Amino acid sequence: MTTRPKLNQYAGPLSHAQVAAGMNAAIRNARRLADDAKLLLEAKRYPSAMSLAALSVEESGKVSILRALALARNDEDVRRSWKEYRTHTKKNVAWLLPELAAKGARSLDDLRPLFENGAEHPIILDQLKQISFYTDCLGSVQWSEPDQAIDADLARSLVRTADLLAKGREVTVREIELWVEHIKPVWMGKLEWMKKALSTSRRSWPRFLRRRSSAIGPSSPTRRSRNSLKVMRAN
Repeated sequence: MTTRPKLNQYAGPLSHAQVAAGMNAAIRNARRLADDAKLLLEAKRYPSAMSLAALSVEESGKVSILRALALARNDEDVRRSWKEYRTHTKKNVAWLLPELAAKGARSLDDLRPLFENGAEHPIILDQLKQISFYTDCLGSVQWSEPDQAIDADLARSLVRTADLLAKGREVTVREIELWVEHIKPVWMGKLEWMKKALSTSRRSWPRFLRRRSSAIGPSSPTRRSRNSLKVMRAN
């Protein structure tokens, strides 16, 4: 029996330059996927647009994971970060960020629902991605087809979110050096210490949120997503 070759996935520590390179690769790919999703949306290929938008959100999510990897204190931190980097529901947690921003989120405390244990929104997006790609048998023998499961409004909402999240600019090695300098001494420590360190770093979440919140409509992609899945599960 021949053994199929596997990807040789790296899972060790990274230098500041390697972290910056990985973040920039993710930023560029998130932009590519979001642009492709918009083309598919214009062509009314709604399930495919939805699928690529979900992948774009995941690529955008790699940026914050790599930031955390830059702060790794030991081998366990490194392993945890790489596991999150390759776990779909860890990479897509930020897809509600535009919705929170539209509702007035401006502080770290306002963003905590994105990262709470047991939060259902990462699972919802991963399930929507699955039913956008594949047929399946759900509920009491209900065959799910992407064209029937994903409508224009749902696809348009997620494409808009992916587009917003993919507007990040590329980062420099110096930015990562400053990030580590400010944050690593208090990383995983008291929340107040981390807040203070963040306020003095070059990373400004409030400015990020202000810049994007004006472009976000009042509709809730999460509500539509839940309703879509409920219908599929009930049938």
